[in-house]
This record gives sequence, C-alpha cells and structure tokens, in this order.
Amino acid sequence: QVQLVESGGGLVQPGGSLRLSCAASGFTFSSYTMSWYRQAPGKERELVAAITGTGTRINLVDSVKGRFSIDRDNAENTVSLQMNSLKPEDTAVYYCTAKIRWSQKSPDSWGQGTQVTVSS
Repeated sequence: QVQLVESGGGLVQPGGSLRLSCAASGFTFSSYTMSWYRQAPGKERELVAAITGTGTRINLVDSVKGRFSIDRDNAENTVSLQMNSLKPEDTAVYYCTAKIRWSQKSPDSWGQGTQVTVSS
C-alpha cells in the first residue's frame, strides 16, 4: 500500500537548521508531484513547497523563500525539505504528500507528519 513516512523533525533553537525527509513506497514515485505542507498551532494547513516528478521546484509560501528548499531523489524514492534560519513561527507539524497532478486541489496521499519546534 501507499506509504509516506516523514522523519527529521525535532526541537531546534531560532537560527538553527533541520532537514526533513520523506520515504515513499507503494506507487510510481517519479510520476508524482511531492509536496510539504505544515500546520501550526491554531492555524490552517498550508502548502510550503512542491517539486514535480521531473524536478521543477515550486515555493508557495513567501515566509520561507530563501530559507527552505525542497529536493527529491527518484532513485531512492525520497523527498526532503532543508530548513535553514529557522524562526519560532516555523513551528508546526510538517506533512509529506503525493499528487499525480501538480495542479490538483488536494493530495492523493499524506504522511503521518513530523513535529518541528523552534524555541529557545
């Protein structure tokens, strides 16, 4: 069955870095757009970044531009989110998702989420 398993979250001080990863299985990984969503306390889920099957990157949240980057390795069926210069407002549960079409409204599959907490 389809599985998306996130890892790499944790507690980090402001200004620090984390690298999240997502291991995918159960589908043709290279055919799917992969995305990272996040949900902060008291906030709606928001799309942070996406990357198409061929590697085109789409950053959709202005607050993370220049600090976060998304990448994928189709040989390993993984997608990552490199997060630098972290701020307290980046605190959220981060979710890995898969879409067969980059423009579709909702993902086909969701991971379980990984907690990122930015605090001193």
